[in-house]
Amino acid sequence: MYQGPEQYLDNDASSARLMAHARLLLRLSRHFAALAPAGLRHAAQVANYKSGTVVIHAENGAVAAKLRQMSQRLCDELSKTGVECNAMSIKVQPRQLPLRSSASTQKPLSAQAVASLETISGSLPEGSLKGALATLLARAARAE
Repeated sequence: MYQGPEQYLDNDASSARLMAHARLLLRLSRHFAALAPAGLRHAAQVANYKSGTVVIHAENGAVAAKLRQMSQRLCDELSKTGVECNAMSIKVQPRQLPLRSSASTQKPLSAQAVASLETISGSLPEGSLKGALATLLARAARAE
């Protein structure tokens, strides 16, 4: 039966303190999610707890401002759940989104477009524009 990593971390004193703090943060997160308004609970999360101060990370300034207005009420409600909450510190911490590769895909030119560009290129005098069109036609993928 799976027991999780807790069985290995509770062996010494420092690991036990770490696990106790992690359990407290998990409990605070659940209570905060239950207490926060529906529009704000997905845009903010409990980040830490230090000496009676709950640290909340908000996704943007608007959410942080609204939570600051509600902080005393939220603190009072969290205190009712058995966690000492004297103050609430709200910080703006944008959510980290995974970077997406924006590699472009080469789109093929139709036969009509290739013929048109060759005609235009043939009628141009020697120069940089004619050279650029020749390079485009040489590198372009062709639709079959």
